[in-house]
Parts: sequence; C-alpha cells; structure tokens
Amino acid sequence: MNVVKASRQFEAWLAQRTRIDQRDLRLKHANMKADVFMFFRATYYRWAQLWPQVCPELSQAPPVLAVGDLHIENFGTWRDLEGRLIWGVNDFDEAGPMAYTIDLVRLAVSAHLAVEAGSLPLKREDICGAMLEGYRESMQEKGCPFVLGERHQWLRRIAQGELRDPVHFWQKMDALPTLRTECPVSAIDALQHLMQSAGVPFRIAHRTAGLGSLGHARYVAIADWNGGRIAREAKALVPSAAHWAQTVEAKRRAGKNEGPAEILYQTIIKRAVRCPDPFVQLRGRWIVRRLAPDCSRIELASLRAPDTELRLLHAMGWETANIHLGSPSARKLVLRHIAKQKGKWLHHAAESMLDAVRADWEVWKKKGYA
Repeated sequence: MNVVKASRQFEAWLAQRTRIDQRDLRLKHANMKADVFMFFRATYYRWAQLWPQVCPELSQAPPVLAVGDLHIENFGTWRDLEGRLIWGVNDFDEAGPMAYTIDLVRLAVSAHLAVEAGSLPLKREDICGAMLEGYRESMQEKGCPFVLGERHQWLRRIAQGELRDPVHFWQKMDALPTLRTECPVSAIDALQHLMQSAGVPFRIAHRTAGLGSLGHARYVAIADWNGGRIAREAKALVPSAAHWAQTVEAKRRAGKNEGPAEILYQTIIKRAVRCPDPFVQLRGRWIVRRLAPDCSRIELASLRAPDTELRLLHAMGWETANIHLGSPSARKLVLRHIAKQKGKWLHHAAESMLDAVRADWEVWKKKGYA
C-alpha cells in the first residue's frame, strides 16, 4: 500500500468518526506537497503504519503510554495553577500505548529535518546523542518538569522570544471569521464549561491550525471578560491513528478489525511528570484549551538559539521521559533496553525512518491528491 492509498483509507476511517472540514483537508493536502517537514507532521498515520516495518526490533521495545506524534514543534508553553510559565510537550492527539522508542525516533527525525531546513545548525550525528542523554538522565532521576522561573533561564529566553505580543495576538483572534454554520451543541457545552463564569457572551469563530489534525472541526469562543479578552478552543478528537494502522494490519492478517480505542489525551497528561495546564480538558470527544499569547507552540523558525541548540534537544529528550514516566512499571525495562542497544542505534533508526518519509513524500508530490 503506497502513501496515496493509505491516505485515502485513513481519511475514510476518520470521516466515520468525526466531521471533516473539507476546505481545511484540501489545505492539508497542499501543504503535504509543499514541504517535507509539513508532510512529516501531517502524516502520522503513515508513520504508524511504516514504523513496525522499517524498525521491527525497536517497535517491540518496552511499551509506555507515548505521545506518538512527537516532533520538535510539539513543544510549547502554558501557565500552571500557580501562574508559573511551564515548557513541555503540548499536543497529545495521538497518545497511546506504544514502544517508548517511537517517540525518540520520531523526535530525532524531526530534528534531522530541521537541520536540513537550516533551523538547527548542528550535525546529524550529534542530535541523537543529546536527546538520548536527556532521556536517559530523566528516566534515571525519575523526571522533573520545566518551570521557567529561577531555573532554566536559558530556556525561558527561548520561550519568551516566541511569546506573541498581546496586541498582535488579539488582532489575529479578532480576524478569525465568525462561524456561519451551526456549531455542535457538545462543542458549545465544552467551550462554556471552560469559561471563567457562567453566562459570559462569546463569538464563535473558525480557526485553521495544525497539520496532523487539519480537517478536524475546530471552534474558538472569543469573549470580553473583566476588562480584557479571553479565548477558548474546542478541537474534535478521534482515537490515535496508530489504532487505524493496527486495525488495517489486523484485518490483513486475520480478516477482522480490532475493537474500539479510547482517546487517551487526558490520561497521558494526568500520569506524566508534569505541571499541567488547568485549562486543558477532555470533554467528551472535544479537547478544550485556553488560547493566549503565552500558551503557544514554539515553531521551527524560533528554535535557533545560539550555543543552546544541543541543550534544547537534551531538554526535549528529558521531557519525553517525563511523559513516559507516566508508565512507572516500564521505567526499569526501558533503562535496561537502552543499555543493551549498540552504538548509534537511535541515529541509525532515525536515518531509516527519514528515508521512508522522504520516499513517501516523493510519491505524494507526483501522485497525491490534486
């Protein structure tokens, strides 16, 4: 099955589970042709399908509750209950039980692509060493969240360089088109639940964002509250695309589908070593969050930080372990597995998966949807 057929099958599976915004989906297809990093980010379903074929031994490594769709743009900032600025992984749409190695290899592939794009002035060979060192140290020390206060000042400077100016941020929110179609009652209920008080009037707008989830329904409620603006977003979720890949394989082998899968977004947040964002909640099949200038994803173009790039990759490895430590029974198994691996195992696996991603991208550019 090539990437075009896989994409059609996945989107048919997706359409059975949520309403698809066809205009956003067409934009996703165009982005997939334009750039290999965007293709990589948009096609986790294909990664989940190829992963056990390209890296069969690593795909059988000790399982944890993993991010799945991890990459270097899947990190950002938020405020915890104390109002402190926190840095870490900020998207868990594809969370599920998987080999711990999937997150490390995917993170490494994304960093390799960033090097090619000129966003990380590093040698490929150095990337995996920094990530793996951070991951192993965090596993050994049982993790610690990244609170950007008196500690991690270097990381705070990177994060604050990305924090958007409030005036510019709210101009962008105001420019979002008001929704012209009916918003599902369940989405409205989810948005209202996250408002600061009952009865706050708000405007519902459509927002186009993301790549892997581009095409999912996404609604933003914007309101004036106590002298300032507030915004909440509800995004439709489905089970991880890894479940789709497993179902396709199970059907091929045994002629039957696997059973339904849970959405594990809230579960992985609760279990991780983490200072959680109190405004991120799973309400039914909607993930609801606060949108604000300091609650933002750190984009690829902002990752360049002179003399701190390897330190940043080390932190990403550490934070990945923070998430995996939500599966405490796997900790010793993971450490033993890492100790048994030979030489540059992570680098070699990343190179193999990168070759598979690039081959798929070449096919998509020639034969993908018009």
